Amino acid sequence: MFLDTNFLKTAEISLRQIELDPDDPQRKWDPAFHFDILDHTGRPVGGCNLRLGHSDALYYAGNIGYKIDEPYRGRHYAGKACQLLFALARRQGMEYLIITCTPDNQASRKTCEWLGGELLEIAELPEDSEQRRLTGESHRCIFQFSL
Repeated sequence: MFLDTNFLKTAEISLRQIELDPDDPQRKWDPAFHFDILDHTGRPVGGCNLRLGHSDALYYAGNIGYKIDEPYRGRHYAGKACQLLFALARRQGMEYLIITCTPDNQASRKTCEWLGGELLEIAELPEDSEQRRLTGESHRCIFQFSL
């Protein structure tokens, strides 16, 4: 399912849907939309995704993920992409979103603060969590955003 994403743009960036992950009952995740982040010239500068729903797994993984390519960092592209994803999440009926990052990821923490997120906690990942297993990380900053 590809969405009409024409509204996911500003004067600086736009989001182009590239993939949809369907429901994954085993992971207890709802669909995830994946996007390229494009600058005003249409050049890809990174990527982001929006995972719908709320579950224990998504509490630690987050509803939104983003990555900005090295040469384009420092321009708030991640935050601006998140703002566009907030609008999409509202259209999907979500009332709040979670974004997580590791405690030492200062750039991501600054993005969450720039967006006005509420730091709920720095949580220890459950021993059996997918995040811990895949990354070896033990803690996550959990930010909540009211939509």
